[in-house]
Amino acid sequence: MKSPCQRYTWPKVFPPLSEREREISDDWMRHWHEVLPTRYGAIERFNHTYPLRHLPDLNHFRTLEIGAGTGGHLQFEDLARQEYHCIELRENMASEIRKRFPSVTVTIANCQERTPYEDSYFDRIVAVHVMEHLTDLPRAVSELHRILRVGGVFSIVIPCDPGIAYEFARKISSERIFRRRYKMPYMWLMRREHVNSPAEIMSVMKNGFEEKQRTFFPLKMIPIVSANLCVGITYRRL
Repeated sequence: MKSPCQRYTWPKVFPPLSEREREISDDWMRHWHEVLPTRYGAIERFNHTYPLRHLPDLNHFRTLEIGAGTGGHLQFEDLARQEYHCIELRENMASEIRKRFPSVTVTIANCQERTPYEDSYFDRIVAVHVMEHLTDLPRAVSELHRILRVGGVFSIVIPCDPGIAYEFARKISSERIFRRRYKMPYMWLMRREHVNSPAEIMSVMKNGFEEKQRTFFPLKMIPIVSANLCVGITYRRL
């Protein structure tokens, strides 16, 4: 079995979760999506406003958001000027999007497999803190390349993990909350979640995409991973 921490090797394989671990994983993902906007507003504003800086030059367009969670990003989007689709892996999160945003098309699917969309169907793809989680990242990028039109916009936001600033921030935020909620260590879950580093993600995105813009947060004038918490990158589909 390949080590899940082995860099530049995919797919990244993990031992199966126990039933209890799976319950905790699903509950934590939902809980963290609820906690993040209320406690860490500055980083959330960057996460969700960065993709809005780079929209297709069209009056109306089709957008796909992958790993949409409970719809946290949707409240920042102008849904009147786009046909908006979401892909989400977890049914409990997808049902929340349907309740909050009935005009949005929500599909339970895995972007690392073939999705139910035609070639070049979308003008824009958004991935807010998703790319780091994908155990078969090259396959996902290939599929997203297929369903995005030539010249289409692909905006991602990813954590600067591993990185000095990110590790410190995690210790005093998500790790502390997780330990209090479940009375157990945190890193067993994070080792399964943040499986792709920024360097890995950027290397895979070179296949069929051209980088157009990059912004680090919070120190955009110091554009290095170790000094920042996250980075937004916009690509054009070749």
